[in-house]
Amino acid sequence: MSSPIQDIILSQLAALPEGKSIDPMNVAKAMQPERWQQILGHVRTNAIELARDGKVVILRHNKPVNPEKFRGVYRIRLRMEGDPTSFEETAGEDQIGGDED
Repeated sequence: MSSPIQDIILSQLAALPEGKSIDPMNVAKAMQPERWQQILGHVRTNAIELARDGKVVILRHNKPVNPEKFRGVYRIRLRMEGDPTSFEETAGEDQIGGDED
């Protein structure tokens, strides 16, 4: 069963060409145009749930990220062939710094 926020996310994505993404702010504005800031957290939670279900991908810097661990500004797009389904192998790649010099 999907929520109204998930329905809006999927509806907005369905209206786009393949590979295009949406800004979570636009989802929030579609739900509550006057007080959209108050539901941005709910949009994020619903986007994460859709990503867990394999329906969408969370993007940072236009690259798929682990929906359980991302931070900051993000976008949402429908899952495409070739998108990662597991992020366990890349868990160490999110680390900054290191002894690679």
